[in-house]
Amino acid sequence: MSERIHLSPPDVGPAEEAAVLRALRSGWVAPLGPEVDAFEQELAAANGRAHCVALSSGTAGLHLGLLGLGVQPGDVVVTASFTFAATANAVVYAGAEPVFVDCLDDGTVDPDLLARAVADERAAGRRVGAILPVDLLGHVAHHEVLEPLADDLGVPLLSDAAEALGSWRLGRPAGAFGQAAVLSFNGNKVMTTSGGGALLTDDEALAHRTRYLATQARQPVAHYEHTDIGYNYRMSNVLAALGRAQLARLDDMLARRREHRAWYAELFAGVPGVRIFGDRTMPPGSSDNCWLTAVLVDDEFAGFSAQTLRDALAAADIEARPLWKPMHAQPVFAGNRAYVTGCSDALFATGVTLPSGSGLTEEQRSRISDAIAHVLEVARA
Repeated sequence: MSERIHLSPPDVGPAEEAAVLRALRSGWVAPLGPEVDAFEQELAAANGRAHCVALSSGTAGLHLGLLGLGVQPGDVVVTASFTFAATANAVVYAGAEPVFVDCLDDGTVDPDLLARAVADERAAGRRVGAILPVDLLGHVAHHEVLEPLADDLGVPLLSDAAEALGSWRLGRPAGAFGQAAVLSFNGNKVMTTSGGGALLTDDEALAHRTRYLATQARQPVAHYEHTDIGYNYRMSNVLAALGRAQLARLDDMLARRREHRAWYAELFAGVPGVRIFGDRTMPPGSSDNCWLTAVLVDDEFAGFSAQTLRDALAAADIEARPLWKPMHAQPVFAGNRAYVTGCSDALFATGVTLPSGSGLTEEQRSRISDAIAHVLEVARA
């Protein structure tokens, strides 16, 4: 029986093995060491930032980013509804309340709706501690609108760029936006440290505060003394070594994902009612990292539904999933205020994410093609 084809498995090889072995042999296996320092410097340079703090997860980065930007218990954080739950969870970890805002048709937060949400929350007497837009499946949010909007509103902007390492918007990398931006290196991302993340910023004080809180808020004295609640959120030296090897290969891995995006576009070319999600014209100096390629299926014109396509792929042992279920539709956030247009609900209903890993082989693409061809053949019959 053929092996299961996953959406986005890690792509690791001899370079990563050598890097991990190097870190182990150095004796530095704790959440500090030369590999962590070098990884932070390389990530900062790759994203046009002055500072980087390597952390145990992207979620940790969001949590500490919110705290570092001054979000307090009882605050409101206005954030995207169309995202993975980690975005909203981090707001709750900070003691704040997420207020959800729907998206544009590219999946990123609607700036006009966000501005309205901030105005309404303030009119109701609530303090808005931050805005938290999300780069969706590697498509960077409209920061050329969001950054000046945040400045006008006097609200700090933390960018959830967890899905967008290697993406660009108007000549700037995804990690360059906001007072701080957060990356994820989970095992399914465009590059991995097994688990891990990073906070990027140009604010030296914010970087220092993040690093301090991530190391249990230890005071610089010989005995263990603490004046703040801290967290065990730092990245290990071994995983940082893995990350450095992955970062050195990032351009090649992104090129492969972009090849897969083009291949899917050709596969579905001319199929009525089906289009590649996020494949609309982007402004100059902008590109997606193609973390996950997805299609949108209009069953009225396609002759099949998103669920039919997912079922056919599942029958061939090929992983395919819906797009994110919006936070305003999640039971855990049923009581939260939300500004909903129906856009994210429609994307959730019609979207299918497809295998997109940089290690996807020709044999695997052939299996995917056969499964999709069967769906199209039945629809045409």
